[in-house]
Amino acid sequence: MAQGTFPEERMRRNPRGDDAYGQLIWDHYRNLPAQEIIEREDGWIGVSMGPELYFSRFEEWTPHEREAVKCAHGRILDIGCGAGRHALYLQEQGSDVLGIDLSPLAVRVAKARGLKNAKVLEITDLTGNIGRFDTILMMGSNFGLFGNLRRARWLLRRFHRMTGDNGRIIAESADPYDTTNPHHLAYQKWNRSWGKFSCQLKIRVRHQTLKSPWFEYLKVSREEMQGILEGTGWKVTQFIPEKGTVYVAIIDKCQEGVAQ
Repeated sequence: MAQGTFPEERMRRNPRGDDAYGQLIWDHYRNLPAQEIIEREDGWIGVSMGPELYFSRFEEWTPHEREAVKCAHGRILDIGCGAGRHALYLQEQGSDVLGIDLSPLAVRVAKARGLKNAKVLEITDLTGNIGRFDTILMMGSNFGLFGNLRRARWLLRRFHRMTGDNGRIIAESADPYDTTNPHHLAYQKWNRSWGKFSCQLKIRVRHQTLKSPWFEYLKVSREEMQGILEGTGWKVTQFIPEKGTVYVAIIDKCQEGVAQ
């Protein structure tokens, strides 16, 4: 896990637990003090870049975010939409966007900020019942919402059925090997000893007295991402940028068969 890189529109895994992420989004929206704390299963504690990021405007985004989001086309599904910064931008450009998030308060904020279509929905509950899409957006390092290899492959095959012939996934991640932090390196080694990805995280979000349930979150290198996609009917057609810690993959449907 690269030092200083944390999940953005996080997975709030259990609706019965504390909506810590949603509360900090809601508090920041009301100009109240808010800070996101990330706790990892090994006891490591980190502080995110702050809720201001979740409300940032297009011109404040990183160059790779601005370039990548312009690759979206057709009807768009924004998974883990949070406060709606990506969905709102695309909506302003005239796109038909549906934002989903497990956090009821995050969805409430996104709607209050003007997102026309948003609903509380878990990534694993996605089915064709919500319609077909041309682009699936997983920005804010939300490739991590796949959690682990088995669930990633299962969801990618489901996404294949939910998208049209020119279906596209735009997913952000961060190379976990770009770090010298001894705590991160020890955690990666421990993961590998259990047959996991080096940065297959188990974390929770904390805000004031609230704590989300523990959930899995995945960070992968470019090479690892390409391996995950094999046999799912998807392939990377572009990395933005080609080098560097944080990157976005433009993932398009391919002609190869989808393994069952």
